[in-house]
Amino acid sequence: MLAIFKESVWKQFGASIEMMENAIAACPDNLWDTDTKFWYNAYHCLFFLDYYLTLNPIGFMPPHPFTQSEFEDSLPPRTYSKDELLIYLHLCKEKCRTVISDLTDETAISHWTNESKTMSYPVIEILFYNMRHVQHHAAQLNLLLRQGMNEAPEWVFQAKDRL
Repeated sequence: MLAIFKESVWKQFGASIEMMENAIAACPDNLWDTDTKFWYNAYHCLFFLDYYLTLNPIGFMPPHPFTQSEFEDSLPPRTYSKDELLIYLHLCKEKCRTVISDLTDETAISHWTNESKTMSYPVIEILFYNMRHVQHHAAQLNLLLRQGMNEAPEWVFQAKDRL
């Protein structure tokens, strides 16, 4: 696989994750657990970021203390803290870097298929799907920050770290 391709995918995917990180870090305590469920929108995004980065997602379990509530279409049993979600984000960011770094032509065209077999994508496509999902929720969180405190983090052009 071309090194420039992997580096470019990482720079943009990593930037999306950093935009999510900046939004979570910028959220003041008084906006964290309101009717807008800022914390939950952040958790939902991280859960699926982790899930879609799991090349064989059958039997997927998020790390402790998180649950599979996203698969049950229900809220988690409690509000997760900003620190918990930032730790989860860093785990996901490193997982993303590893998946992209280890990408081969063979892996890129292999299929990512969920347990119920309702979703099946080439791994390269699930990476782009996942990046779009992260950016969608980063934008959503930035909107909530602008509505709640008239301020939001700046645009991230590229990931800070190299692949």
